[in-house]
Amino acid sequence: MNAIALTASIIPLLALYLYQYAARIINARRPSLSMLMNEQRFNWVTQATRRESPLDGILSGNIMSAVSFFASTTALLILALFTVIGQLPQFAPALSTIAFGFSYSVADLQVHNIAMLVLFVSAFLSFTLSLRQFNHFCIFIGGLDHTRPSPPEEVRVIARINAKAAQSFNAGIRAYYFAIPMVAWYVSSWAALVVTVGTVALLIHREYFSEARWLVAQITPH
Repeated sequence: MNAIALTASIIPLLALYLYQYAARIINARRPSLSMLMNEQRFNWVTQATRRESPLDGILSGNIMSAVSFFASTTALLILALFTVIGQLPQFAPALSTIAFGFSYSVADLQVHNIAMLVLFVSAFLSFTLSLRQFNHFCIFIGGLDHTRPSPPEEVRVIARINAKAAQSFNAGIRAYYFAIPMVAWYVSSWAALVVTVGTVALLIHREYFSEARWLVAQITPH
């Protein structure tokens, strides 16, 4: 088994999980776009407590539809990977035609496919957890009593449930980002490593230094 190929298969997975922990440290000094949006989720719930309107149900339904789409797509990808694992000896010659520099062994391909399977299973679990948490959020929104002002603690809890659901959804989306270096692996192990670094840089830019983050920060206390 090629040691570089094995390393390149595992590095995107490690980068995915390490990014989540590193983000918590960075957020303490510079709030990410996601953290800033959590403040807006609090504003959303605050306004929802003051109005009797189908608007909040429609917004929640649209969000859940997007999460459900990704969950269904990820389930199909997992099934496809299970199918491919049993057919790798047949696929190996075709895959070797796109490899740059050297060909992978069947063992290399098996390990890499298992790593991809772990990545997408992680994404699927994140999306399904997000659906469950958004479902809880919808129940809370539906249970609001508009005949009285909602206690601040109730508003904070409902907003926090929404934020947790968004956090789970973002975790699933990040898994898709790190699927890019997984695909680059088929071209070259070195390409996978380079694309992993590029993916981390892209995520950091979008969360902490993008124009969207700057715009949201203009109207969000932090």
